[in-house]
Amino acid sequence: MFLMQELDIRSRVAENIRKIRKKRKLTQFQLAEKSNLSEATIKSIELAHSYPEEKTLSQITEALDIDVAALFMPINSSLNSNSEILTMLKSAISNDVRNYVEEALKEFE
Repeated sequence: MFLMQELDIRSRVAENIRKIRKKRKLTQFQLAEKSNLSEATIKSIELAHSYPEEKTLSQITEALDIDVAALFMPINSSLNSNSEILTMLKSAISNDVRNYVEEALKEFE
């Protein structure tokens, strides 16, 4: 089973955002502008001081033009390197997003 501790996940997401941002030759300020977030938010996430909510993750992945699963992959790993882990990861993310949307829609009932 593919299990990670919360701190491991936060560190992995932080490192992957930083790595992908730098690969795209963006500063934290530029990523913040592209994702409609504050520079302080990006910095806090990249330093693993905070963990982004689903909406924030969505804004960042859209700005970086990547699949959200890329943020949870082992550092220095490609999305295609382990299809079993990728499938489980996408399923878990999909379930989280579905639950988030269902909770958000309840506000309109």
